[in-house]
Amino acid sequence: MNTQAYRPEGFVSAGADIREYYYSQNTLEKAAATGKILEARTTLCDSEFSLHVDLGSMKGKIPKSEAVYNVSGEEVKDIAVITRVGKIVCFKVIGFEVQGEETVAILSRREAQRDCLENHLMQLLPGDVIDARITHLEPFGAFVDIGCGVISLLSIDCISVSRIAHPRDRFYAGMPIKAIIKSIDREHSRIYVSHKELLGTWEENVSRFEIGQTVAGTVRSIEPYGIFVELAPNLAGLAEYREGVSVGQRAAVYIKNIIPEKMKVKLVLVDAYATGQPMDYKFDYFDIGNHIDSWVYSPAECERRVMTVFEE
Repeated sequence: MNTQAYRPEGFVSAGADIREYYYSQNTLEKAAATGKILEARTTLCDSEFSLHVDLGSMKGKIPKSEAVYNVSGEEVKDIAVITRVGKIVCFKVIGFEVQGEETVAILSRREAQRDCLENHLMQLLPGDVIDARITHLEPFGAFVDIGCGVISLLSIDCISVSRIAHPRDRFYAGMPIKAIIKSIDREHSRIYVSHKELLGTWEENVSRFEIGQTVAGTVRSIEPYGIFVELAPNLAGLAEYREGVSVGQRAAVYIKNIIPEKMKVKLVLVDAYATGQPMDYKFDYFDIGNHIDSWVYSPAECERRVMTVFEE
């Protein structure tokens, strides 16, 4: 199986093996005969809600009925079509039509998504690591493209161990990320993903720091008993409460103590300030391979167990 073809939309459109199919009608006919999944950017949505695509050698059209694969068989909503304008979409060539003096390739995003879902995504297992792309953000989580525009929910509690107020504290729309399959509802062809298991255990994260260091962090939560400062996406420490500090501020903190048996990092807040700078969205993914069966965040000497078990 060529899993490269089933990556999120926008991941493969620049590849030479894709571009060669756009040279002529003959090469597009070859793509149609072989069921090749292609990608291109849409240019407009017409009054019949068909998406138009520039294929180089000719124009392409994705009829509304071919724009989205709905497992339930429901009619495609207008908003699902018009929000694709200007974006890269995947498709298969399913035919050709003569319109006036030109031939137009008829394309199907629905068929590409059906292929991806049935022949790739439904073959995955919980614990498999995949490429994904953020499509949009809501207070409860992020929606991600996990292959050919097939959407999955990444709930806010699965984004990182360190608590965040909104997914925008981690992601932006269009951002490529790694994700791990959390669970699969095979009856309804739905897949749910997680992210925090790729960001390292408590021990892996805390190993970057030492007692006595003063380091930068982000204020994530303010409680009556203290201020939680994020040192890394999967690691936060607690400083004493101080007036005038706000969630989202950057902070300079002194590392007072690191206590593995309690899974705690004690901090002293030196300063807190607003930077006015855009969020740094870079992640340091820990190499866990392409699949894990379980993930234990907490250190061995800690009685409290924080872990994820991936199973059907």
